[in-house]
Amino acid sequence: TLEERAKKIYKTLQNKATPLEKHIFLRGLQDRNEIMFYKIIKDNIDEVLPLVYTPVVGEACQRFSEIYRKPRGVFISYPDRDKLDEILSNPQFDDTEVIVVTDGERILGLGDQGVGGMGIPIGKLSLYTAIAGIPPYKTLPIILDVGTDNADRLANPEYIGWQNKRIRGSEYDDFVDMFVQAIKRRFPNILLQFEDFAQPNALKLLQRYRDQLCTFNDDIQGTAAVAVGSILSAITASGVPLNKQQIVICGAGSAGVGIANLIVNCLAHYGTDESMAISQIYLVDRYGLITDKVESLDFQKPFMKMPTNWQVKDKNNITLLETVINMKATVLIGVSAQARIFTKEIIAQMAVNTKHPIIFPLSNPTDKAEATPNDILAASNGLALIGTGTAFPDINRDGKQMRVDQVNNCYIFPALGLGVLAVKAKRVTDKMFLMAAIALAELSPAKNDPMANLLPDQAELEKVAKHIAFAVAKEGVKSGLSALGNDLSDVKIKELIEDYYWLPEYLPYKRI
Repeated sequence: TLEERAKKIYKTLQNKATPLEKHIFLRGLQDRNEIMFYKIIKDNIDEVLPLVYTPVVGEACQRFSEIYRKPRGVFISYPDRDKLDEILSNPQFDDTEVIVVTDGERILGLGDQGVGGMGIPIGKLSLYTAIAGIPPYKTLPIILDVGTDNADRLANPEYIGWQNKRIRGSEYDDFVDMFVQAIKRRFPNILLQFEDFAQPNALKLLQRYRDQLCTFNDDIQGTAAVAVGSILSAITASGVPLNKQQIVICGAGSAGVGIANLIVNCLAHYGTDESMAISQIYLVDRYGLITDKVESLDFQKPFMKMPTNWQVKDKNNITLLETVINMKATVLIGVSAQARIFTKEIIAQMAVNTKHPIIFPLSNPTDKAEATPNDILAASNGLALIGTGTAFPDINRDGKQMRVDQVNNCYIFPALGLGVLAVKAKRVTDKMFLMAAIALAELSPAKNDPMANLLPDQAELEKVAKHIAFAVAKEGVKSGLSALGNDLSDVKIKELIEDYYWLPEYLPYKRI
């Protein structure tokens, strides 16, 4: 039976010596037998998820050409830009309903990996299926190979990508537009997820295409939703409402500003004036607080601050510590990819500012995290409420072993996809991500026990996905975006979600 065979394969997986070897084994299994691959994930999700996704997928991207075995997904090279329609016309793609695309320039916190970045769309779509039940034959990973500025990749004869410097400017913009228009022709009802594009391109592409097709950027919107959902869970445990929190976001790129914007939307949803909401949020980049002294401000402008009476050494470069001290920060979120930037002094000051500081080092992989959970606990006298962007070992809190809450997009983007596809929504909206965040917080164990975890155990991800998918789908119907009509009942929406959900099962043979 499937169950008996799965137990044997799982034992083989356990015998692999390193996480990367386990990743390679699982990728091979995915190519040979997708049903078994997803059966293994669903039966052992806590253990296997980090192997197919973060943190191990980071190393897999770095060594992608070395460990490459079989083709999966579509590699679209810039020199083949005139063949886009031909490439996408393959009948194998006829059932595609969700695409994850990257250009490999900003892979996790690892930077430019060229076509090695294909590991991210493959991993993300694996989670769409394993968590949210999106049938695997309806998923398609794509990488836009526009070259790479990674010198190691360019010098490596084994590198399987286009060995050329990255194209930039109008050439890049035109190529991406050719791709999007080809996608619209081939898959007019597609859900297109942009993933791991560099900051200058990420927000630009989202703004350009969000009204042309059903699309979103997970680094901006998915990260924001899981962060806000986790903050809502944490304020329940802390006893301090969101409109009384003072929030510092370390990392003023697209992810940081995405979190800031969704916090503002969340505060407005619960009745706080927008200008008041913005006044609670401070952005800090590697050079200090975002003020009017910072050059080349763009989408950070609404959150620019001009403190006049702060005690600082240099008003042109206000440090993270000075920001935490002067504005009495109670929430500290890291999306900077600056390892250990949350120093012992900063964490201790957070504990002075409030009884239960909320501290989320969200950068990944592990060696890019702004602090470790144990460091945060030690410097805050065990009082901080912690969430991380990648997997960490269990921690000891008050003599009790507890898992570390992984504030990971895997709680959001698969569920959002399920909700959107179940009701055939025509667009993805910011309100959908807000409803996803609120729905995630509704399932927080901390609602019933302030000392419990902020987020549900990953073993419950299927239940979480369906709950969030319902909230997203309901918002889609309410907003008039569902192709199935705007009068779907709650019961009908739940039926659509259950009907869409795919499970890894062997179908019975039929004698004919």
